[in-house]
Amino acid sequence: MAKKRHHLELQVTLDDIAEKLKVSKVTVSKALRGHPDISSETAEKIKKKAHQMGYYPNLLARSLSSQKSNTIGVVVPKIAHHFFASVIEGIYDTAFEHNYEIILTVSQETAERELRHIHSLLSMRVDGLIISLSEETKDLKVFQAIKRMGLPLTFMDRVPRLNGFTTVEADDRGGAFAAIQHAIEIGYRRIAHLAGYQHTNIGRERYQGFLDAMNKHNLAVKKEWVVFGGFDEEQGYRSIKQIFGSANHPEVIFTVTFPVAVGVLKAVREMGMRIPDDIDLLCFGHSGMNELISPAVSYVEQPNYQLGRMSFELTLDHIREKGSYVPKHIKLPTRFVLCGTCTEKAAVRR
Repeated sequence: MAKKRHHLELQVTLDDIAEKLKVSKVTVSKALRGHPDISSETAEKIKKKAHQMGYYPNLLARSLSSQKSNTIGVVVPKIAHHFFASVIEGIYDTAFEHNYEIILTVSQETAERELRHIHSLLSMRVDGLIISLSEETKDLKVFQAIKRMGLPLTFMDRVPRLNGFTTVEADDRGGAFAAIQHAIEIGYRRIAHLAGYQHTNIGRERYQGFLDAMNKHNLAVKKEWVVFGGFDEEQGYRSIKQIFGSANHPEVIFTVTFPVAVGVLKAVREMGMRIPDDIDLLCFGHSGMNELISPAVSYVEQPNYQLGRMSFELTLDHIREKGSYVPKHIKLPTRFVLCGTCTEKAAVRR
């Protein structure tokens, strides 16, 4: 009975592929790396044969020889969230197209976990970082240290007030303005805003868009109708209970995120009210869950997938251009999507 060969002896090498196709090892290597010296026809033929033979690149050997790991570290606040799930998909798809791997970490909205993940990614010798800040992050010293190291870093969606970094954001201010503008155009005047933390850019920008629209139409912004806080369901639930604990109620609520709107829906149902009859609702962002809600909440659509793609592409540009790279500040457009809420002004409320 023949002895079973050791697993390592079965590993397909560049030499094996070159021998099968009667080409040089250098040609195979260049084709698998997408080198422009190799024609698309030859590259496709080599990649197909490599796949058939079960070839997997030795990433450790590659990183030792080239001083590159072909990996990019990603830190996001959440993954159980439609927005970030879609962003991550954009990052992964683009990384795959460029033969890169992604190491994904999740801060769970805490600055402590975010810092720990960053240290871990740095120890793994990633070629670059894509970071979306947690809602707690205020200390920015680690990012300045990364800059001094010369490691490419792109901030995505939630970005700090720091110079010298590439940032990729949605037009939060313009999107919020469009939502409030619509509410005013259909007749609403008493408008509340469940806002995000003001030390975060998305919290500030969406609040500013709300203010822009209110000021444009000379409408009063009632202090008790603006509640600052986080971006989750609990924030929406607590805030709406707080607002309706007073005698004077708004006609419509604009929430900083879709999860906050979900918290509002839960609280409104508990209080025996109906949307849009008793209180109308708008939000920034959405989820596949919105299609299951009746009525579906009108929202500001973000370019989720494009944020992910653009973040990866700019990080890769930084890696390739090294010392000559000039930081870029990208702001992608948003749009207001009318669904089942705020289609027309409901009857005058108490």
